[in-house]
Amino acid sequence: MPTGVHLRDARQQLFDAAERVLLRAGPSGLTSRAVTDEAGCAKGVLHRHFADFDDFLAGLVLDRAAQLETRAGALRDSAGTGTPEDNLTDALTALFGPVPLAIIPLITFRDELRARLRQARPGGGIAILGQVTAAVAAYLADEQARGRITAGADLESLTLSLVGGGHLLFADREAGPPAPAAVHRFVTTALADVVRRRLP
Repeated sequence: MPTGVHLRDARQQLFDAAERVLLRAGPSGLTSRAVTDEAGCAKGVLHRHFADFDDFLAGLVLDRAAQLETRAGALRDSAGTGTPEDNLTDALTALFGPVPLAIIPLITFRDELRARLRQARPGGGIAILGQVTAAVAAYLADEQARGRITAGADLESLTLSLVGGGHLLFADREAGPPAPAAVHRFVTTALADVVRRRLP
């Protein structure tokens, strides 16, 4: 492998390479060698920018978690428009896309990575799932404030149901993502008792 390859924005290129490896080979295939081979650079490039591989992985997770904030913002912006069922169907499909789903088991099975993430985001829960949970909770609160979700609805429990159930629905990578109709049916069932229907 060449040692003199210069990477512009090396951190981002290494993150992008790691994402490709993660999607192709899963968490077990994500090694420093696999990342630098994918990026087409020497292994030392990664260690010039990160203290060790877990430091790199923490950076990757935090970078991808930050990208979810944009999608979370889009969900909040949809409050008051369309229907809550449609908005949450679209949001869960985006928030539980291939990259977030691949990162969640990476966090689950690497103790040192979880420790680094807890240091970076104290009290933030599991990165990625934490972003999805915060996005759904904020959206439901916005809809409740607009009167489209009943005032007495237990938003915390509803959020956990949507996020936990949504994760299970999307997590079977071998079978591919669920059909949009299946996601919509799940969301509609979860919201059945709390969405206020407006009379025509």
